Amino acid sequence: MAKSGILCRMSKKHLTDTRFDQFPLSQAILSGLQEAGFEYCTPIQAETLPLALDGVDIAGQAQTGTGKTVAFLLATLHMLDQEPASQERQPNQPRALILAPTRELAAQIHKDAGALAKHTGHHIQVVYGGTGYEAQRKAIEQGVDILIGTPGRLIDYYKQRVFDLRAIQVLVMDEADRMFDLGFIKDIRYLLHRCPPPSERLSLLFSATLSYRVGELAYEHMNQPRKIVVEAEQITADRVRETGHLVSNDEKISLLLGLLRYMEDTRSIIFVNTKRGADRIWGFLEGNGYKAAILSGDVPQKKRESLLKLFAERKLAILVATDVAARGLHIEGVTHVFNYDLPEDPEDYVHRIGRTARAGATGDAISFICETYAMALPDIEDYIGHKIPARAVSSELLVDVNPATCVINRHKTKPTHTRNTNRRPPRHNRSNPQKR
Repeated sequence: MAKSGILCRMSKKHLTDTRFDQFPLSQAILSGLQEAGFEYCTPIQAETLPLALDGVDIAGQAQTGTGKTVAFLLATLHMLDQEPASQERQPNQPRALILAPTRELAAQIHKDAGALAKHTGHHIQVVYGGTGYEAQRKAIEQGVDILIGTPGRLIDYYKQRVFDLRAIQVLVMDEADRMFDLGFIKDIRYLLHRCPPPSERLSLLFSATLSYRVGELAYEHMNQPRKIVVEAEQITADRVRETGHLVSNDEKISLLLGLLRYMEDTRSIIFVNTKRGADRIWGFLEGNGYKAAILSGDVPQKKRESLLKLFAERKLAILVATDVAARGLHIEGVTHVFNYDLPEDPEDYVHRIGRTARAGATGDAISFICETYAMALPDIEDYIGHKIPARAVSSELLVDVNPATCVINRHKTKPTHTRNTNRRPPRHNRSNPQKR
């Protein structure tokens, strides 16, 4: 049984009666599945694999944590088994391309692919920005069968002729809706136009929502894809305990510290909307005896990986994160998600709380409904289809916080008084994900 990531055993409650060994998978693939602890399929796997293994393009809608990564990896490995590569193919011509919107998601897919393909002999490489430029480049040049990466780094290497896409047999687009959110769609289309035509490859697209723009991408670059939808409530909604606290801006730090003091043996992710807010909360946590780390867009990749490793190994109990961490993180045992700031995009709420209650476990999602971001609540509740139980903050949940306890943060800024510091950031900063 895998110890972390998506390769973990789902609870029986959230599995189907369909077994993986019922599919025409090679013994090498089945051995990888067995060693990873898999026996029965999740709903998205049970519905997509019969079609994908038969060569049918899939446009699948499923929330994170439902097993879609395993679904498209198995389909990819099976296709590479069934359709031998051309004799003219060069070592630096990948046979499968898997596109992911974030570094964290690309790294996680690579880890899962390595486990499932352990006995197949395929060379798997991952590329993403922020680290390992020359090492990633050399790895591709030495030979790659399955190439996983983020659009920017892939295009960089492609334009340098480090690899080409003429031998692609399988194309996967994961978290397609996030590709649009992060402004990658032009890059995605650039890469897709350089692959063989849709009729000559298997194409798999997965997204939390099959919106009009995602559907347009699917029908433009896929071969009559079959739409498969697994509703979120089938797998996740009943396992997350959602609560809300009606709180003033001035009391948010006091409430956060008050809630944390009652929690033991927990692992929490605290989501905020800005990097500045993350720095400030980290300072108060550290200054009040809570060891924490910041995960935001400007954290160097090596440090980010180191922090996530500490968190996954339970050597660090609290992460303070912007939405760079809302998708692509597959870590077992996250007990609590705090929406310190309510997200302004309802979809981000779903992805944030999806960090807990994974693989059949339960978890808590605690949202602060403050003066600045309360206006986002109606849209969130409309999107998720139910009300978030909310209550006023009682005095016993609040602790006295001395502003001087906010330690100097990693940007060397001065301690900030708790009053009136949660003002909404300028709109141009909030709408540009590259600034997060």
